[in-house]
Amino acid sequence: MVGLKKSSKINPEKKTKKMMEWRTHPLSAAEGRGKKELFNLVNNVPTCVRIVTLLTDFGAKDHYVASIKGAILCVNPRCTIVDISNEVKPQDIREGAFILAGAFHFFPERTIHLGVVDPGVGGPRRPILIETENYFFVGPDNGLLSVASRQDGIKEIFTLTESRFFRPEVSQTFHGRDLFGPVAGHLALGVRPKAFGKRIDSLIEIDSKKPEVKGGTMTGEVLHIDRFGNLITNIIEKEFYHFVGNRAFQVWAGNRTINGLKKGYWEGKRGEVIALIGSGGFLEIAVREGSAGKRLKLKRGDQISISVTSGQ
Repeated sequence: MVGLKKSSKINPEKKTKKMMEWRTHPLSAAEGRGKKELFNLVNNVPTCVRIVTLLTDFGAKDHYVASIKGAILCVNPRCTIVDISNEVKPQDIREGAFILAGAFHFFPERTIHLGVVDPGVGGPRRPILIETENYFFVGPDNGLLSVASRQDGIKEIFTLTESRFFRPEVSQTFHGRDLFGPVAGHLALGVRPKAFGKRIDSLIEIDSKKPEVKGGTMTGEVLHIDRFGNLITNIIEKEFYHFVGNRAFQVWAGNRTINGLKKGYWEGKRGEVIALIGSGGFLEIAVREGSAGKRLKLKRGDQISISVTSGQ
């Protein structure tokens, strides 16, 4: 039988004092104000209360997501935290970038988007803060934030070097809790982006292929497979209609040929493989009340083609 280690006694007053110091020290160092004033700012209604979104690959089983939220709320108890998704496939930066890019612009301006899909945590990859035209993005510099931030228009990028905004002890395996979470909380209090570190002029990008057109064929690829098994391609609506014009066409997905587009899933018969423009504005292959991914045995990166079958 394995014995339990006897826990050491904790002095409640000492613990409370330490927590209070952590909650006030970063801001007082950044803004040059007294601890008492900043403690009141954190515990009363802040002048700048923002939304913080969270996207991770941590899932719902463990304590990781709750720990990040707790770290944010210790800095700003009144900010609103919204989960975009915590079900990104483990270490799948590309999937995380796609999901973030599909959601960020539906939030109010000045929302802080926190992303943690970070297989290189503790290594040489930089922790960054990006200010765009309408939002802030906080997370690792591994491509996760690049797609969304480019879409909105990057204004400035900062590497997070000012440790006074982090938790006192930073784990080399959990920057989401000890570094990114507190930084997001301070941003939500109105701390200026330049206070967090040095300005940089580049970030890691995700390689993204564009559809190719040769003769009467446009070839794209599966960009993402959602939980329904829908195959979302990299062919956007505008490019699609520019290519096909008024001509008849067929969509090729695996060994399946699909004639034309449906207006919505409802137009297909149950079990039918269909093509349509999805809510994100991409060409999508779906199965009515089924999984196109399983039916067609396709995966991310597999080709999807459109062939024009008649002239103008």
